[in-house]
Amino acid sequence: MKQFFAFVKKEFFHIWRDKQTMFILLGMPVVQIVIFGFALTNEVKNANIAVLDYSKDAATTSLISEFNASRYFDVEKNLVNYGQVGKEFKKGKIKLAIIFPPNFNEDLQHFNKAQVQLIADASDPNVANTLTGYASAIIIDYQNRITSNRKLPYTINTEMRMLYNPQLKGAFNFVPGVMAMVLLLVCTMMTAITIVKEKEMGTMEIILVSPMRPQIVVIAKAVPYLLLSVINIISILLLSVYALEVPINGSIFLLFFESILFILVSLSLGLLISAGVASQQTAMFISLVALFLPTLMLSGFMFPIENMPLPLRTMSNIVPAKWYYSIVKSVMIKGLGIKDIWKETLILFGMMIFFLTMAIKKFKIRLA
Repeated sequence: MKQFFAFVKKEFFHIWRDKQTMFILLGMPVVQIVIFGFALTNEVKNANIAVLDYSKDAATTSLISEFNASRYFDVEKNLVNYGQVGKEFKKGKIKLAIIFPPNFNEDLQHFNKAQVQLIADASDPNVANTLTGYASAIIIDYQNRITSNRKLPYTINTEMRMLYNPQLKGAFNFVPGVMAMVLLLVCTMMTAITIVKEKEMGTMEIILVSPMRPQIVVIAKAVPYLLLSVINIISILLLSVYALEVPINGSIFLLFFESILFILVSLSLGLLISAGVASQQTAMFISLVALFLPTLMLSGFMFPIENMPLPLRTMSNIVPAKWYYSIVKSVMIKGLGIKDIWKETLILFGMMIFFLTMAIKKFKIRLA
């Protein structure tokens, strides 16, 4: 045990002396969670819009004020004629145009109906759909207010509730996904170069003659990265709660336990890569390139797995980030307990045992 702690201390010294490694371990997760949390979002806010108001009555004035007061829209232009609409879209200064026909208020009062034309820039279809949805919601809300005292025939009222994320904030989806991506890539990348680095630096011979067993060497190399990753978890959660306003609705102790389990999976995968390659460049390539795309595309936080073909859905089951992402959303956002996530927990535990066992076997072969 004394030799084990001495080896762990040696690894800490190696990490501490390498300032670039320290930045990658402690600085990169914080930078990524801030950048992804604020920039990578499916929300559309402060979109510039143009208004062409042929009516200029009390109803259109009130509606335009509501659009301008919304956090989703900024009225950039008040147009004079229809020909200006296409010109403004070509300039790229607006994302949506709202056109009120003549006699808008009169039609609304006398015929109980009026038309509004919404023209969106569909070069980005997701943004176009989102903006037209926001605009339609504002118009429907205004309509409900002015018709609340009237008894219209066959009126159907629809009540909507958004569970877990009433304000539809994108951070509620992206924070768990970024946590999974950052922890997997950083932990795997750092440990992927540990064993192969010993060979390239010529210190593998010292390990060969040391009395320590191979499995102890492998575990000792992972311990410093485990402790530093726990610091990353704390910093990420603090930023998520206080900077991105993402609540922790479930047990924080369960969230920490699952995060540490996922860190162990990532470290074990990194050790397996390190034990199976011959150079640091290969280890870095596999941990960054070969893991980044599956983590980004098959974990479920960027693209819904349910919409993918069967082969990709099957392949996603071997991506550890998919299961951790599901766990974080269940505990952090939905407030669920261990009885609801025990299957995902067992899968991650099985992955950790498999990766660590294979890493120790390959390390024994390398020492033979």
